[in-house]
Amino acid sequence: MGKQWAVRTAESIMERLPRLYQDKGYNGKWSYDYGVVLKGFELLWKQTGDRKYFDYIADNMNYFIQEDGDICGYRQDEYNIDHINNGKLLFTLYAETGLEKYRLAADSLREQLRTHPRTSEGAFWHKSIYPYQIWLDGLYMGSPFYLQYLLAFEAGQGMEDVTKQFILCEKHTKDPATGLLFHAWDEQMVQPWCDPETGLSANFWGRSMGWYLMALVDVLELLPEDHADYAELVRILRNTLTALEKFQDAEAGVWYQVVDLGERKGNYLEASASSMIVYAIGKGIRLGILGAGWNAVLDRAYAGLITEFVLETKEGWVNLNKNCRVAGLGGADKRDGTYAYYISEPIITNDQKGVGAFLQACAEYEHLRAGQLAAEKGGSHAAGI
Repeated sequence: MGKQWAVRTAESIMERLPRLYQDKGYNGKWSYDYGVVLKGFELLWKQTGDRKYFDYIADNMNYFIQEDGDICGYRQDEYNIDHINNGKLLFTLYAETGLEKYRLAADSLREQLRTHPRTSEGAFWHKSIYPYQIWLDGLYMGSPFYLQYLLAFEAGQGMEDVTKQFILCEKHTKDPATGLLFHAWDEQMVQPWCDPETGLSANFWGRSMGWYLMALVDVLELLPEDHADYAELVRILRNTLTALEKFQDAEAGVWYQVVDLGERKGNYLEASASSMIVYAIGKGIRLGILGAGWNAVLDRAYAGLITEFVLETKEGWVNLNKNCRVAGLGGADKRDGTYAYYISEPIITNDQKGVGAFLQACAEYEHLRAGQLAAEKGGSHAAGI
């Protein structure tokens, strides 16, 4: 058996892009995409113990994290929830090296959350330029970092502020008919993209649900099981995945850019969303939150990821195709959230968000299956004695 997909993907990333911030179009900016990729490297490092994965994280983060803890290109007063995401790597870097700059940088991101604007019920705005808006994407960007910081440095005080983010988000974005979650909600119901009576955007965007689900399993991994909201977050995860499973493409095993409209002209099977859903299912099974019935769904989806999206180059590098480059609502581009909008955004190869989610999905899936195989062998060996 050759190298597994997670290792091959990580090696492809390292060879193709030694510095994530030098990727075309990033120009050294503090972009949340790096955190998606580097969380995959963190997972591989923890699974294999291979130092090169840790070194890749450190090399990429050290470009931004100064000796005094300042983060190049980051400003608290922008109140952009996306800018929290890379902070997840600071815990591992601090634990491994003991360097104070990582703790100070994490403190700075935590400080943003203390004063970050919120809806009337206490949900973080997506950004100060998107007032009174909850976007599903924002849960991944802010919540896992927030919880890990509280556990690491604040004795776990105030965890209900993290769990509340998920509960409020589901409350306001869930569609009662399908169980799917709309991309965003405007509390003031004034945005051009929202329904003036509900405040909801018009479509179910695959990657936004992927962000939300990844955030849920990452938070559930850290959240104490005796926490008052633990069972509610488990319910939300199961219900959202059950709703999504109904829209898993029967032939390909993966999911569409606009989840519920697979038959419509222009829609396409999308790599980043599908990878995120695979990651969430795999991790949910590993954590014991999802039952054995999910194994068949996971196997079909994982096989679909490889068949539908992966092509190898002549150098042996892994290419991930069919990634939506970006999608959002409102802003300078006046993005209207229509079906036509979501399918009009560029579809690219090796988008960092997609490759990062794919790496995390592969690492989670392969680790899960290896563990199950070892358990079966142990069981059959024991039975034969």
